[in-house]
Amino acid sequence: MKIKSQKAKLSGKIRVPGSKSHTIRALLFSSLAEGTSHIRNPLSGADCISSSKAVPLFGAKVDISNPSDWIVEGAGKNAHLPDDVVNVGNSGSLLYFMSPVAATFNGWSVFTGDESIRTRPILHVVDALKQLGAEAYISRPEKNAPPLIIKGPIKENRTIVTDGRLSQYISGIMMAASRLNGTTHIELTDPKETPFLNMTRLWLKEMGVKLEISEDYKHIQVHGPVQMKAFDKEIPGDWEAVAFPLVAALISDSEITIENIDYSGSQGDMEIVEVLKKLGADITEDKEKNTLTAKSSRLSTENLPGKELCVNLSGYPDAICALAVAGCFTEGTITIKDIGVCRKKETDRIEVMQKELEKLGAKVETGPDWFRIIGHSPKKSDGTKNPEWKIHGGTVESFDDHRVAMSLAVLGLGLEESESVIINDAECCAVSFPEFYNVMNGINAGFCEL
Repeated sequence: MKIKSQKAKLSGKIRVPGSKSHTIRALLFSSLAEGTSHIRNPLSGADCISSSKAVPLFGAKVDISNPSDWIVEGAGKNAHLPDDVVNVGNSGSLLYFMSPVAATFNGWSVFTGDESIRTRPILHVVDALKQLGAEAYISRPEKNAPPLIIKGPIKENRTIVTDGRLSQYISGIMMAASRLNGTTHIELTDPKETPFLNMTRLWLKEMGVKLEISEDYKHIQVHGPVQMKAFDKEIPGDWEAVAFPLVAALISDSEITIENIDYSGSQGDMEIVEVLKKLGADITEDKEKNTLTAKSSRLSTENLPGKELCVNLSGYPDAICALAVAGCFTEGTITIKDIGVCRKKETDRIEVMQKELEKLGAKVETGPDWFRIIGHSPKKSDGTKNPEWKIHGGTVESFDDHRVAMSLAVLGLGLEESESVIINDAECCAVSFPEFYNVMNGINAGFCEL
């Protein structure tokens, strides 16, 4: 599917879907719990649908017929080794969460996924599982990628040492450790994406698991076993999804209110608000109503030290796509650091965002783990047109990466009247934001399918 995006004036209210990260965790925990759980306001994106099809392999029953209330009859004490090959679809989270849990059972399990998943790195998972006493193999010796073959069970009272730069497999080990006798010690030499580890910590505590995490996240102890109980939980709005309408409002002549905002602190991506405020973004938060209002803003680094914004995204690297687009409309330089993990997502997001933004006139510099955009505001400080702003329309590729597709669609909303952006393979946004284009059209985005 091709989507055309062009100048628009957004107005009204928008509600983002439930958090993907929370929904997948809810599905996994409820499948292992005793009793019937209700997952309210789940994300019905592709990754979550894949998860709903995979977790029954542990013996759970999942009913997603009601899009606002998924029902999971947990396997509880009858949980067992996955009774078929586990196909995680496009979900890296599910792969990295479910494989350590599968390794708590005696026997062999196999994990695979779509073409993209079969390129995702897996050696760090293999090494961690081996340290825990399991057998783990990559089916293609020349590839650092699934299919992944595991023989459990992992052993109790083990200590593992790993870098932890990818948070998802650490979360998976924490989940698995809750099923083991004794204490599992996890030592991380270079922990990244720590807000996601905190999200897992909060979930485990809610499920009755005792654990300790050091302030620097380098030392984690999980005490088991715990027989989890069923729950009734509403999934909060997804901050990773909030970023796109938020940036869209700032770079276009717009004012919108985003509802169902999660102010609990469980999602690291909420930090994007503070980053954008440093650029002069007009954003108002109402934590009583769980809303956020964003208005058209002239973004600039002119009042910052060195007239440059340097931001470390190690805790919320998925924000790179939306922030890079904001940088195209910012007077000054934005340097995004500590994002090496972005090269191992659905695509190499550092390379892809550089390539596609340069097609549209952006000036971008990159390195192994950093991304820099030297931008200009469409308007000078006196409100007149800025001749230095060179962003224009064109045809771009999503590379089947949902965040790339949504960010490039957002960029088109801030262009001149005569310009437009055409995004190829734009349907991939369904992974994390189903109906993104229709939802945005509800606030006058004017996206049209070609």
